[in-house]
Amino acid sequence: MPSNQTPLGALPARFRRQRVLIVGCGDVGLRTAGQLGAPQSQRVRLMALTSSPDRVRLLRACGITPLLGDLDDPASIQRLAGIAHRVINLAPPPTDRAGSSVRDPRSLVLVRALRLRTPPLALVYGSTTGVYGDCGGQRVDETRTVNPHTSRAQRRVDAENLMRFLGRSGVRVSVLRIPGIYAADREGGTPRERLLKGTPVLAAKDDVYTNHIHANDLARACAAALWRGKPQRVVNVTDDTDLKMGDYFDLAAGLFGLPKPPRLPRDQASSALPLMLLSFMSESRRLDNTRMKQELRLKLRYPHVRDGLSPQGQLI
Repeated sequence: MPSNQTPLGALPARFRRQRVLIVGCGDVGLRTAGQLGAPQSQRVRLMALTSSPDRVRLLRACGITPLLGDLDDPASIQRLAGIAHRVINLAPPPTDRAGSSVRDPRSLVLVRALRLRTPPLALVYGSTTGVYGDCGGQRVDETRTVNPHTSRAQRRVDAENLMRFLGRSGVRVSVLRIPGIYAADREGGTPRERLLKGTPVLAAKDDVYTNHIHANDLARACAAALWRGKPQRVVNVTDDTDLKMGDYFDLAAGLFGLPKPPRLPRDQASSALPLMLLSFMSESRRLDNTRMKQELRLKLRYPHVRDGLSPQGQLI
């Protein structure tokens, strides 16, 4: 039978490609699009939800079809129903200035929209390792019970639960728990500015373990999870670095040729540092990334923060 008489052969190539929708297409979303082949992907057709008309031109230049809509306006995103085979959701919960809300209305709106018609085959959600809370410096894998200490982390737990609810509709949901994201070409993506300001860190006896992932490795993990993630699976996406926060800043200072930050005991830091920064200094954990390496088959290009912060690493 001639190809133009077969159902598949009669369709233009753009309709035969898998359609991938990125929700929350900021820095990591654009990097993920690049991993999926943008701007000239032959494998997938890329789309991105954006609430800003100013980003339309940028998205098109990156080979991404922009879809105007706002997760804070449910009616504007009903068009997402049935539009994509696979979805990457990197949209954060709204900021709650009062610090009392533990719900993520944006994730609820997205889930409801995706359920209006045939749901996607797979969805990847970018969560945070803050859902574990303070673990006293212990090694933490994905089986650990969540224990969020802040309303910010509680909203992420709510979002994770909503994504898992969507998974009951047959969607293969992957929840990626993400630590601090860094990259030299990312806005605020290195400790340089903080070192220049001389912001203190905790004294060694009070210091906490911190975790990191390079933005490019995170993008690769998002892309891998779209195709390789196991159903309803949580994956820690973190590098192999095993450092306390103060040691991380000392390392960065050496690489940048800057003075090491001053050290303060915790009781003095409580009155000298912003509350947001103190909240990160109140949680200590060391993430296990075995599942990321084995199930997503991800080989880190930046296994240690030294690799990503050094001048040589920035060329990779």
